[in-house]
Amino acid sequence: MDLILDVNTQLYPIHLGEKFRLMLVGTFREDGLADDGEYDRLSENPRMKMYEYVMYGKIYRIETEDPGSETSRLSAYASFGGLLMRLQGDANNLHGFEPDTNLYLLMKKVLV
Repeated sequence: MDLILDVNTQLYPIHLGEKFRLMLVGTFREDGLADDGEYDRLSENPRMKMYEYVMYGKIYRIETEDPGSETSRLSAYASFGGLLMRLQGDANNLHGFEPDTNLYLLMKKVLV
């Protein structure tokens, strides 16, 4: 997987070479159903508390590279209030990504 990600470094300083854990989820609901489309930053969600930096956004585009080949790759593009992400990799690993769906991105630095 290849990741290009905008991070608000004034809120969450991260430097080249630092390692981090990243999690992408479409919902925080226990039943797996979609959220209501509104993000409450004061939410008491236990998953959020495990991470240091949380963004809420939307997948706005999916691109397929070499659709006829055996090793098809996808690129998923998301916007988090103007901060952008491109996640690119094997289509089998990105099969659940759909345009116009909500997405939470959670990050936490990993101490080495």
